[in-house]
Amino acid sequence: MILYLHGFRSSPGSLKARLMAQAMAARGLGGGRDWQCPQLPASPRQALDLALGLARDQLAQADSPRRLTIIGSSLGGYYATWLAEQLDCKAVLLNPAVEAARDLATQVGPHRMYHSDAPFEFRAEYVDELAAARVPAVTQPERYFLVAATGDEVLDWQEMQARYAGCRQRIVQGSDHGLSDFDRWLPEVLDFALETAGP
Repeated sequence: MILYLHGFRSSPGSLKARLMAQAMAARGLGGGRDWQCPQLPASPRQALDLALGLARDQLAQADSPRRLTIIGSSLGGYYATWLAEQLDCKAVLLNPAVEAARDLATQVGPHRMYHSDAPFEFRAEYVDELAAARVPAVTQPERYFLVAATGDEVLDWQEMQARYAGCRQRIVQGSDHGLSDFDRWLPEVLDFALETAGP
């Protein structure tokens, strides 16, 4: 079971989300309980509430929380870390935001969504909501898989590497923040996400 969380100003229409949806469908895991990719609200608190509810629904009939993997891109990776710590599930982090409150404090104000050009307002109180969801340190690092690109033009891959020290890591040489070569890394991500051994 996979819950995919997109990044700041992004959507389920992102390249990575679409590739994931296609790969899950090809495995016969395309709907409902096995695959979810919601449009997240601008409010981090509301986004986490939505994701937590969806994750709990997915886990309702599972025999272990490790049956669920939350895959988060950028800000979605920040959310995925908080959720994995709450639920004891697995998480794949794709160029994740490590200090989201710090990084997004500069983004307060009006924006446009990347894939629809719809208006998007990032409010000052959202920075506090991000700070409230900060995880001081991850526990049980075997639950985490970091994919970080050295060519990320938005976030510092070395900060990601240090934050998830002890976790499985794939440091991609070059690439970019959006992981435009994600199709190359998708099989490894899916293998980790759908592997069911363990508690």
